[in-house]
Amino acid sequence: MSGLTLRAIARLMDYPTEDLKAALGEIRDVLAEGSLLDKALADRLVGFVDTLDRQSVLEMQEEYVALFDRGRALSLHLFEHVHGESRDRGQAMVDLMELYKSAGLYLDAHELPDHLPLMLEYLSTRPQPEVEELLGDAMGVVVLIGARLRERGSDYCVLFEALEAIAGSPEEADELRKTAATEGPDETIEKMDEIWEEEQVTFLGNSDPAGGCGGATTPPANTGAIPVRVTDEQPAAGSSAARSQR
Repeated sequence: MSGLTLRAIARLMDYPTEDLKAALGEIRDVLAEGSLLDKALADRLVGFVDTLDRQSVLEMQEEYVALFDRGRALSLHLFEHVHGESRDRGQAMVDLMELYKSAGLYLDAHELPDHLPLMLEYLSTRPQPEVEELLGDAMGVVVLIGARLRERGSDYCVLFEALEAIAGSPEEADELRKTAATEGPDETIEKMDEIWEEEQVTFLGNSDPAGGCGGATTPPANTGAIPVRVTDEQPAAGSSAARSQR
């Protein structure tokens, strides 16, 4: 059930489409029955799904773009918060892409591997220890985005709080929440850099691109109704994919 919970959160965090609208009933059922979350948090997630269900697809898309596509503060591309536009971001992308490939996940030409919904979809197929390691490494960014969404009064914050409940809170969680509460509307990554005091941040757990994976593996079968992208062979460019670049 843990994989289905992560997959459901990934779908809700991605760009809204007609397919998402049609799948909201199934997503609601997964979250209501999920074993990873306590009842109060599961109920809030179900409430978020109900809120989306009352909106048209166009309304959902307008809200999503206003939040996640304008500025860096709420970007769902994780390495943008850590590396900005530095060369380090390119190497981190390559390492993460190799990690995905080792598990049979291939991206099309328009996808970036650090897109959080895509990472969650990948993790939905992986063993729990790997979920905790990779998601745990990203929690500083996840907590900061979630706190910023809460400060803006956005219901999307519950998705990030659910991930924090799954992976655990980072040591700097309180400081990150204070940052979100005091920063101006156009704040980017500088405040988070101050909190982390230039501490190196990685999302791979170690220097091995397949760290924690044990090399190439056969992805587990998709046992839920929510579709998953993992495949054993390269998909054609332009196939259905997470909306990483718009």
